[in-house]
Amino acid sequence: MSYQPVMIDGVWQQAYEPVDYFVATNPYTRESLSDCFPVSTFADVDLALKAAQKAVMELRTISPDVIACFLEKYAEFIEERADELVESAHIETGLPEEPRLRSVELPRTTDQLRQAAHAARDRSWCHATIDTKMNIRSKYSSIGPVAIFGPNNFPFAFNSIAGGDFASAIAAGNPVIAKANTGHPRTTKILGEASFEAVKAVGLPDGMVQLLYRLKPKDGFKFVSHPMLGATGFTGSKKAGLQLKEAADKAGKPIYLEMSSINPVFMLPGALEERYREICVEFFNSCSLGAGQFCTNPGLVIMINGKTSEKFIDEVAALFRETPEEVLLGAEGTAGIDRAIHIMQQHGAELITGGKELQGNGYSYENTLLRVPGDMFIKNPHELQTEAFGTVSLMVIARDLDQMLSITNKLEGNLTGCIYSHTQGEDDKFYNRLEPLLRAKVGRLLNDKMPTGVAVTPAMNHGGPYPATGHPGFTSVGIPASMLRFAVLQCYDNVRQHRLPPELQNKNPTGKMWRFVAGKWTQADIIHKG
Repeated sequence: MSYQPVMIDGVWQQAYEPVDYFVATNPYTRESLSDCFPVSTFADVDLALKAAQKAVMELRTISPDVIACFLEKYAEFIEERADELVESAHIETGLPEEPRLRSVELPRTTDQLRQAAHAARDRSWCHATIDTKMNIRSKYSSIGPVAIFGPNNFPFAFNSIAGGDFASAIAAGNPVIAKANTGHPRTTKILGEASFEAVKAVGLPDGMVQLLYRLKPKDGFKFVSHPMLGATGFTGSKKAGLQLKEAADKAGKPIYLEMSSINPVFMLPGALEERYREICVEFFNSCSLGAGQFCTNPGLVIMINGKTSEKFIDEVAALFRETPEEVLLGAEGTAGIDRAIHIMQQHGAELITGGKELQGNGYSYENTLLRVPGDMFIKNPHELQTEAFGTVSLMVIARDLDQMLSITNKLEGNLTGCIYSHTQGEDDKFYNRLEPLLRAKVGRLLNDKMPTGVAVTPAMNHGGPYPATGHPGFTSVGIPASMLRFAVLQCYDNVRQHRLPPELQNKNPTGKMWRFVAGKWTQADIIHKG
């Protein structure tokens, strides 16, 4: 059987004695697509790691400007192949061509690459620090080969060979070995072709960007714990993420995980009294966006028992019933939603609407709304925070404001948390009690705004406490902060000037750094002319 080639050390080649193969599925028709992709043995991983390690050595003499040029050139090549990419991603994921893929996600992807290029040139991400009195200097530097495992729900913006993790790792000066998501392998191959075209165009090492499609679990564990690997970036299920983390942790290898989040939304009484119909629409639009297949989907709503709360639930339920369901990414989507709903029902949640897989050509599931009393949520908090990756949300009805605080204390870590409050301050007294509790549970706190938009800005934090991520101190969106996942802090003590990295030399042409001058730290622009 003929398989699509993997990309190792600058060559598109057949996988070495693949142990199996797979094909992607069209979610609209449930039909298997024609291209066969290999399940690689560790022999392919070993070759890729050796090529990446060789690239690390070559990168020592390559200017950061070359890396920036690669990222910019790659963005151009993606735009040139936009039609092909959008068509492929639509067939493999069921996501709409317009506006989602062509007008939203593809521009976001190229924008990330260009932001990463700017950071690669700017060098401020290095946090160059100089103590002139002690002659001790430090900066962040590249960590070495990085493995990227991408998710299924963003075929461009989080793709293992084009998305935010990729851009951050490359901008920090690291070679990347991408492990494609098996939901969109052809799309990933097209991106791989464009990326390597950019590698050749600017003269980076052949091992700078490499691509594999699938590994057996044991080989994935061996990969993330390998001595030659610098770090791993992973976006996907909690189960797979924790298994990889266990393997990496045993070997002392950094791994950064984005795994699970239900993104609680608090509806304070004044907000509902003031504008519950408006909030209904905002909530449903957020919950149903992309068939609910967003890691920032609002899967939990907490409110106080009362007439207005019941009106809110009734109107949301009507929207859930009346709005046609969208196609999910694949068969595992419907099965996963079904499992999550049954777990919640077994632990006290009552079905309001939905709750069944839809029969037809495509993979889809009824828009589903559930409710549970606050007492029951406090009794079974873990099970009632099971993530259902679709248009599914659980309404938690607290008996009073004090119980709402008790519910907040039971929340697990999340990417986001929202509080809707009265615009004229009627909820402020209670907000001041709620906010410190919620702030500790989430990476990004929102007021009067749903969480599904993740802006690509340096100020963004797309991270959070466990189980949202494996480490609360890092973000996967927001350059340059996201680059620090793929960096090491290096210190130079009494090293001669000409032996120092450019960022740490006294005559530094690159700009901003912190310096210890006249007994205090100051940030200075050090620009030498002539």
